[in-house]
Amino acid sequence: MEHHAQPGPKANTVAVIGAGVVGLCTALEAQRYGYQVTLFDRDTPGKGASFGNAGYLATELVAPLATPKTVAGALPMLLNPNGPLSLPLRYLHRSLPWLARFVKAALPGQVARGQQALTQLNQQAVKAWQQCLADIEASEILVQSGYLLVWESEKRLDEARRHADWLREQGIETELVQGERLAMLEPELAPVLSHALYFEQACQVSDPWHLCQRLAAAFQARGGHFIQQPVERLEPGDNSVTVHSKGEALGFDQAVVCAGAWSAQLLQGLGIKVPLEAERGYHLTYAADAVQLNHTIGSAERRMVMSALGSGIRVVGMTEFGGLTLAPLARGFRALSHHAQGLFPALSRPEVTASQWMGHRPTLPDSLPVIDRHPQHSGLLLCFGHQHLGLTQAAVSAQLVVSLMRQQAPEIDTRPFRLDRF
Repeated sequence: MEHHAQPGPKANTVAVIGAGVVGLCTALEAQRYGYQVTLFDRDTPGKGASFGNAGYLATELVAPLATPKTVAGALPMLLNPNGPLSLPLRYLHRSLPWLARFVKAALPGQVARGQQALTQLNQQAVKAWQQCLADIEASEILVQSGYLLVWESEKRLDEARRHADWLREQGIETELVQGERLAMLEPELAPVLSHALYFEQACQVSDPWHLCQRLAAAFQARGGHFIQQPVERLEPGDNSVTVHSKGEALGFDQAVVCAGAWSAQLLQGLGIKVPLEAERGYHLTYAADAVQLNHTIGSAERRMVMSALGSGIRVVGMTEFGGLTLAPLARGFRALSHHAQGLFPALSRPEVTASQWMGHRPTLPDSLPVIDRHPQHSGLLLCFGHQHLGLTQAAVSAQLVVSLMRQQAPEIDTRPFRLDRF
C-alpha cells in the first residue's frame, strides 16, 4: 500500500498524546490522510522508551511474555543476582495485582490467542516500516542486520533445534550455526559459545534516537504542531476532545492516546482502569569501536540483546517492575555489564566505559497492545501497551489506529487489541 496525500476528512483536527515512536508514527499516518495533527509530550520527541531500545525489529517474538515456562522460571531468575528479572521490594505490593493477571494470562488458551494476535502484527511490521520510511525519504534507516540468537551450553543444542522447528511452524526460517561458521559471523564473540540460530533476513534501524528525530522533523515539515507540555487530563465531549495541558484547554475533533507507560493515568481520569505496568528496562551504550559487532545478538541464557547503532554498541535487557517514579537500581547496570563481558570479553578491558539509561516499557499482562476506540467516546482512540515490541510494531499500529479513526476496516483484525478485554 503506497501512501499518497488524501483529501482532508470532515473532522480534521487530531491530538496525539505521546511523542514516542508509536505516537510519531501515528501523527505522520494521520497527516497522510489529511488530518491537522498536534503532538503533545512532556519531553522532546523520542526521549522515552523509544530512545533506549536496541533498534531491532524483533518480528520473531510472537510468543506472549506470559507462558507456563516463564512463570515456572520466574523464581530462579529473581534469585540470580545477575538475572533478567527484578521485583524491588518497595514496589512489590503495587505490582502483585498485575502479576496475578500475568499468571492468569499464561493459561494455554490465552497464550495461543495472544500468539496469533502478535503474529498478525509482526508479520506486517517490516512492510509498514518500509512504507513509513519511504514516505519520508528515510529508507536508509532500516537495515538488514541479521540476528544471532546464541547459546553457551552445548547441553542446550536440542533446545535450539526445537526452537528452530517451532519458528519454522510460524513461517520463520533460521540456520543453526556452530564452530567456524559462528566464529566467521561474529569473530569477537567469546569462544565458549556453543551454537546459535541465525536469522539472516532480520532488520534493525540504524539508531532509534535518530529514527525518532527524522520522524519528528518530517511531521513538523508537513505542518504538524508539537507542544512540549505534559497532558494533565482529557475531556471528551459529544463531537470533540479537549486536551488540558499546563492550564490551557485545547479542543480537537479527535485524540489518540499513545502515551506508553503513562497512558493508564490519563484513562483513569475517564473512569477506565487499565492493568498497564511500567516495566523498567536498562541499557548500556559502549563506544562504537569497543568491539566489532556484525549482527544484532540475543542471548538465550542471559536474556539480553546487543546491537551496533549509530550511537555505539548497545546492550539492552532486564525486566523490572518498579513503576514510574523509582530511581534506576545499580543492580540492573551491573547485570548488563556482566553479561556483555561474558559474550564479548574485549568489553572487560579497564579503559572501556559505557553510558547508562533506564526507561519504562508499557506492558499489559497478555503482552498485547490496546489499539481501539474508547467505548463511550468515539472521538478518543487508544494505541499503547506494546511492551518490548514498541519499535517493532509502531508503524503497523499507527496504520491500524488511523484506520479506526477514519472508520475504515483495518487490514488486520483488531479485536484482540480491544480495551474491553480487561
